[in-house]
Amino acid sequence: MKPEGWPTVIPRLFTDDTAGLVRFLRAVFDARGEDADGRPAEMRIGESLVMVSDGAGVRGAPKAFLYVYVRDVDAAWRRALDAGARSLEDPADLPYGDRRATIEDSWGNTWQIATRRAP
Repeated sequence: MKPEGWPTVIPRLFTDDTAGLVRFLRAVFDARGEDADGRPAEMRIGESLVMVSDGAGVRGAPKAFLYVYVRDVDAAWRRALDAGARSLEDPADLPYGDRRATIEDSWGNTWQIATRRAP
């Protein structure tokens, strides 16, 4: 069984700087949730859930690659850069209907940020 209202698959990001990554998620993706001691932060981005934790000293911090739909890719990309991310791909219209940008956060995670246009 899973907790009521939770998705079946939940990405979990490990970092030595849980509070910093939580601040980044809030600034860039308007994530909601709290950074709590002793358990993973449960951050909501839209209807999705992402867990953020330090791995309790048992796990390393593998890098993640995530695709996130946002209302305005250009605005989210600018917020990401303002929050310390590095642009890997500037926003561009793609043939399959998404306008997309790619950034790398300060923890080495790659985020493709997209807004669906028209196919």
